[in-house]
Amino acid sequence: MGEDKPLANISQARSLEEMAEFWDTHDATDFDAQTHEVSLEFDLRSRRHYLAIDPEVLTRLREAATARGLSAESLANLWLQERLLTSMSNKTVVRTLAEPQEPYTPEE
Repeated sequence: MGEDKPLANISQARSLEEMAEFWDTHDATDFDAQTHEVSLEFDLRSRRHYLAIDPEVLTRLREAATARGLSAESLANLWLQERLLTSMSNKTVVRTLAEPQEPYTPEE
């Protein structure tokens, strides 16, 4: 069989570890002649939001997800969507901690 092709042109690294070692000891500005300008656009807004889940609830969620052949994230999203649809159709109003609340003022 032939030799593995390098992952990168400048470092000639054949693994991520080799590439990391190379760039740990070299300065990218030393290779300006071998590089070219590129245009890059990306969206920094997260498409995921993280919520704290009680460890016991998470364990049960993972078990239920595994039994259905799903990830815990997928099952949680499905269940939340179902619950929200049910709540909206029943006109159920749930007060959340995100709603404005009276500021706490200690009694004197």
